[in-house]
Amino acid sequence: MTFDDFNFDPKLMDGLLSMGYNKPTPIQEQAIPLILSNKDLIACAQTGTGKTAAYLLPVLHKIVNTEKRHLNTLIIAPTRELAQQIDQQIEGFAYFISVSSIPIYGGGDGAAWEQQKKAMKEGADIIIATPGRLIAQLTSGAMNLEHMRHLILDEADRMLDMGFYDDIIRIIKYLPAKRQTLLFSATMPPKIRALATKILHEPEQINIAISKPAEGILQQAYMTYDNQKVGLIKHILKEGNYSSAIIFASTKENVKNLDVELRRAGLSLKAFHSDLEQAEREKIMREFKAKQIQMLIGTDILSRGIDVEGISLVVNFDVPPDPEDYIHRIGRTARAETTGTAITFINPKDQERFFKIENLIGKEISKIPLPEFLGEAPAYQPQVKKQGSFNKKKPWKGKHKGGNRRDGNK
Repeated sequence: MTFDDFNFDPKLMDGLLSMGYNKPTPIQEQAIPLILSNKDLIACAQTGTGKTAAYLLPVLHKIVNTEKRHLNTLIIAPTRELAQQIDQQIEGFAYFISVSSIPIYGGGDGAAWEQQKKAMKEGADIIIATPGRLIAQLTSGAMNLEHMRHLILDEADRMLDMGFYDDIIRIIKYLPAKRQTLLFSATMPPKIRALATKILHEPEQINIAISKPAEGILQQAYMTYDNQKVGLIKHILKEGNYSSAIIFASTKENVKNLDVELRRAGLSLKAFHSDLEQAEREKIMREFKAKQIQMLIGTDILSRGIDVEGISLVVNFDVPPDPEDYIHRIGRTARAETTGTAITFINPKDQERFFKIENLIGKEISKIPLPEFLGEAPAYQPQVKKQGSFNKKKPWKGKHKGGNRRDGNK
């Protein structure tokens, strides 16, 4: 199958071809015909499978062929980073068609609020919004959603994890009952099915490789004590031929510590965390996409909604707290049929956590021996109940004082 089989508007096809799209991914192949036929849809697909294009392309086609143009589509996303990514993809696909979009999210100043308000009053075909800022604009009377034809919830599982259920229900009260609703989620827990039952009408369902990493990812792990981790990551980055890399740590304190240590080692990188101003985050992502920065260090704020091609390496400096987070982290590499490497550092206390990840993906991940200069590594014994503390090696600590909580600014 090719994109020609969908009979998209010729100018939309021009945009597709200019972006290098030729063959649809499985989620696109299954979802696009259902969306074109106006079916409500629950789509469960892992990160990096092309789900954004799966809903944008048929919606753009329908907007172009609508006689009376109003505010047509509302896309709700959990984070401003994802909202920006979606808006950028719309801009690319719609380059040769007259479809407009505007992202609405918090974190800006009063000028940004007024700019969003003005754009909505003057009219846009598509709004991409985070729940909190959208509710603020709705209650201010800035927009009228009575002509809305499409509601799309992207990364619905993450929105519910972040506590946006009540906000979503509140937003839906502003929408017409007669609409097409599309729900996209990387996982399908009971709370997502409950939400779908409440807001969708006789939906079709698609499941694409639920909770499985992309086949093109080479997954590896090292057993290591905490104070061996910095030496190990320096070794990997200096010895490996990686064109682009993301390093994930579970706290922003660890991100800041790593930033200092790796810069001292002469590596070119930037730290990406919730203490940065939004303008600085956007600048870093532009530079990373343009290959002006080779490496990023970040918390799980990076693990969703960051669509950057050509990432050859993902390193989990800490084992993710949730097995699903592992899927999203390593999904930053091997996107859309490319290949990549994902490496995880496992200290003794995280062994049980990593064992749960292996159970989730249904296979054991190869454990690579530590380089000899780092000394002895702990054994991998996740099913052996540990007694007392792991004090054979003192944990690595940088200059920044840090606790154990996760970065909550997703």
